[in-house]
Amino acid sequence: MKDLSDRASPAGRRDLTAQAAAGAANGEAADLLTALSAVRRTARQAVRKAWRDKPLPTSQSELLRLVADRPGIAVAEAARELRLAPNTVSTLVGRLAGQDLLDRERAAADARSVRLRVTPKARQRITDWRDLRADLTQQAMAQLTAEDRRAMVQAVPALLRLAERLALP
Repeated sequence: MKDLSDRASPAGRRDLTAQAAAGAANGEAADLLTALSAVRRTARQAVRKAWRDKPLPTSQSELLRLVADRPGIAVAEAARELRLAPNTVSTLVGRLAGQDLLDRERAAADARSVRLRVTPKARQRITDWRDLRADLTQQAMAQLTAEDRRAMVQAVPALLRLAERLALP
């Protein structure tokens, strides 16, 4: 069988080189996302195992974190942000309010609209969860080589810039 790449035009060879480079870049991106997913998943599992209370379902914890980050957010806004149906978010709000983790306030401009805020109990729960997660991660990092720790710390700014780029429309 003959290798046709030897007879390809210079433009054809450039196309093949560009395709190979794009394939390698996609592989790097896929590897990065796989690694990030593995870290998030195992960190979440480690915290759930060490957590003294019953963990919240993911959808409830995502809503709670969103409201903590954006106090006064409306249910409809939260639904758009989380990409959930408004009635689903309303159900989640009801469950979290029933656990004294969310407060609902009627909006001044529109009495039909509800604004959400986390309760002090929720704020403490979020803080405790983040602290435990950081402690467990620090303990795991301490078992790595100094070179690995340095590489991770140095990668943080680039990872944050990547997140910003991914969030752009």
